[in-house]
Amino acid sequence: MDSTAIRTLAAAFMLLSSLQYANAQEKRYGVTVFSANFLREEADFTAELGNQLLMGTPVEIIENESYWRKVTSPDPYTAWCVDMSIAEMSEEGLQKYIASPKVICTADYSKIFTEASRKSQVLSDFVMGDIAIATGRKKGGWRQVMLASGQTGFVRKKDVEDFRKWADTRIPDAEHIVATAKEFLGVPYQWGGTSIKGVDCSGFTRMVWFMNGILLPRNASEQAKIGTEVPVNHKAPLQERIVGLQEGDLVFFGTAGENGEKDRISHVGIYLGGGKFIHASRIVRISSLLPGTEDFYDLSENFIKAVRIIGEGNTGGTVSITSSTAYFPQP
Repeated sequence: MDSTAIRTLAAAFMLLSSLQYANAQEKRYGVTVFSANFLREEADFTAELGNQLLMGTPVEIIENESYWRKVTSPDPYTAWCVDMSIAEMSEEGLQKYIASPKVICTADYSKIFTEASRKSQVLSDFVMGDIAIATGRKKGGWRQVMLASGQTGFVRKKDVEDFRKWADTRIPDAEHIVATAKEFLGVPYQWGGTSIKGVDCSGFTRMVWFMNGILLPRNASEQAKIGTEVPVNHKAPLQERIVGLQEGDLVFFGTAGENGEKDRISHVGIYLGGGKFIHASRIVRISSLLPGTEDFYDLSENFIKAVRIIGEGNTGGTVSITSSTAYFPQP
């Protein structure tokens, strides 16, 4: 893509971002432009953080309040974010964005610079799972990218991959799930967090599967409803509860429902085998479900359920990223 085409495309996105719609009934859309967009339960910085959205995530804008925008994300999740974090556009503009060639950040942390030099000004930080438009321009060890807002900058080639090629080559098996999960070791717990900057328990599991090409629901209670349930007798000793588990299974904690009541799920982790699991609890760490072990999780008695997602494909409540209309045009 030559410089004239890049400027034209950037101008088009900037125009689409600045449009104000007179028809209140017309749906409004946008794409996130911060590396990790904070979604709060109310239009206030002091409100509870409910979710984070990575850069390049399409949303529907459903309400305004001052400089806040209430949006619904593909999770789906509805909450508030600031206007500067969203590039607003029409439905046509959104479809154009989705169809554009993109790159995904595969490094834990990176940055987008205004020029192909670390000495130039920083345009934005760029973290694992962030997505930006690929302009096609390359310079040395750099690739030019464009945010949905139309801003362009350069990121190191080694920190990104072509999004489509990356998505087509994901292998969400136990080996890759466990390897990705361990990349998050030491990341601090953050309520509402779903990025390498900080995760809550279900944000952690969702991010692990996202980086392996699979989209999970946002919350632990929703994740407990997908996949194939692995039988767990919550009244049995812990050594017996883990017998049927396999690496990569999601393990859930909470209060088991009695007399027809639903289970109350409060925590989720990923089983590693040998009685161990990895989870976000104060920090992303590996714990044991087996009493008497050094890293025994003190709430292990609340382990009540497990589900198997690996091998499910587009069934059982999971969706591959290549099949999602939020990320790729569908036939």
